[in-house]
Amino acid sequence: MSAHRRAAVVALTALAPVSWGTTYVVTTEFLPPERPLFTALVRALPAGLLLLAAARVLPRGAWWWKAAVLGALNIGAFFPLLFLSAYRLPGGLAAVVGSMGPLLVLGLSALLLGRRPALRDVLAGAVAALGVSMVVLKAAGALDTLGVAAAFASTASMSAGTVLTQKWGRPEGVGPLALTGWQLTAGGLLIAPLAFLVEGAPPALDAGAAGGYVYLALVNTAVAYCLWFRGIGRLTATQATLLGPLSPLTAAVLGWAALGESLTALQLAGTALAFGATVAGQLTSVPARRRDRARGRPDADAVPCPRSGMLEAPPPGGTRVAPADPRGDAR
Repeated sequence: MSAHRRAAVVALTALAPVSWGTTYVVTTEFLPPERPLFTALVRALPAGLLLLAAARVLPRGAWWWKAAVLGALNIGAFFPLLFLSAYRLPGGLAAVVGSMGPLLVLGLSALLLGRRPALRDVLAGAVAALGVSMVVLKAAGALDTLGVAAAFASTASMSAGTVLTQKWGRPEGVGPLALTGWQLTAGGLLIAPLAFLVEGAPPALDAGAAGGYVYLALVNTAVAYCLWFRGIGRLTATQATLLGPLSPLTAAVLGWAALGESLTALQLAGTALAFGATVAGQLTSVPARRRDRARGRPDADAVPCPRSGMLEAPPPGGTRVAPADPRGDAR
């Protein structure tokens, strides 16, 4: 993949965590309080059903259970655990635990993809986590054990889903639209019974809440996750997850711009550190991909060959030739 094309893929993928960073403002300003499971359900299930209707493709064979596993990891478990940790942990600690995702992805990539983590990738992940902690972490009393466990579990769930998404790729003739729809629907169906058992009937909604839920379902979830899963198919898992710190950074900037919150010098320094590590993380994986090719491992830029099902590397010029898809899914 050429440098210009890779930069475009990174920029589009980065829109996903930037969009997720708006969740806090939308939730606190427009949505009913203390309804995290209902919010998770509304984010996932309508978006998934909409994408399924648009793609008109259902899983086949082993992809029924693969889509269920990915949906559980990336959506069904991640959303409730994330909200639980956010409600129980003070001062942005959930975001700090979440920023450890790149380091978890490096470990899981070594275990599941056979890729040894490069030292500079580890350093980029550590610096990103440090920068996020400087931005969001505040002094607090005793930590809530359940909240910490939920934060770590949500991060581990999303990290495992990211690595497995890259390991399994996409089935022949299926674009990111359908793959995202499968996962959102599976995750939403897992959340639905839990939401009604724990929180009861849906709350009454005013115009602001209805608009907030529409935004979360369409922009924050359907569009953002399509971009995210599309990016995972073109970037390494480490590159993709190192874009994650853009989410808490976006939330901090919006809190300053829209909610009148102040940013200290320490927070500004943390923002610079986290953003710098995010940018560096997009540059450090190129040698790793070259090492993978030299060792005969699948290239992260490889795409499924529609006839053989094997991995087919892009042409030498870096331009990816994708087969025409009759359903029009973007590849």
